[in-house]
Amino acid sequence: QVHLVESGGGSVQSGGSLRLSCAASGFTLRTACMAWFRQAPGKEREGVVGIGGDGDTNYADSVKGRFTASQNNAENTLYLQLATLRPEDTAIYYCAARKYCIRSASWWAEETQYNYWGQGTQVTVGS
Repeated sequence: QVHLVESGGGSVQSGGSLRLSCAASGFTLRTACMAWFRQAPGKEREGVVGIGGDGDTNYADSVKGRFTASQNNAENTLYLQLATLRPEDTAIYYCAARKYCIRSASWWAEETQYNYWGQGTQVTVGS
C-alpha cells in the first residue's frame, strides 16, 4: 500500500528557510515520478517542482533559484529545501507520486497525472 507522509513545515520570517520531507512507502522513488505542489488560501493548487524517474528536475518559475528538490533513495524520502522564503510562499505543501514512471518533463505540473498524494504540511511565512 502506498503512503506519502510530509513533514518539516512551520512558521518562519521572510527570508528564512525550511526543509520539507516526504517519506514514501509501498513503492520505490527510483521507479516513480514525484512532485511537490502547494495550495495557498483561496487559490488553486499549483506545481512547485517535478522530479522524473530519470532524475530530470523541473521547477516553477516562481521558485527557481530559491527551492531545491532532492531525494535519498536509501531512505526512500523526497526533500524540498525552501530558501529565501517570501510571504507569497505561504501554503500547504503536498507531495505527489506516479508509480512506474521515467519522464515527466512535459506534464509534471498537472495534478491529474499523479496517483498518490500526501496529507500536506503547512508553511507560513511572515513579512
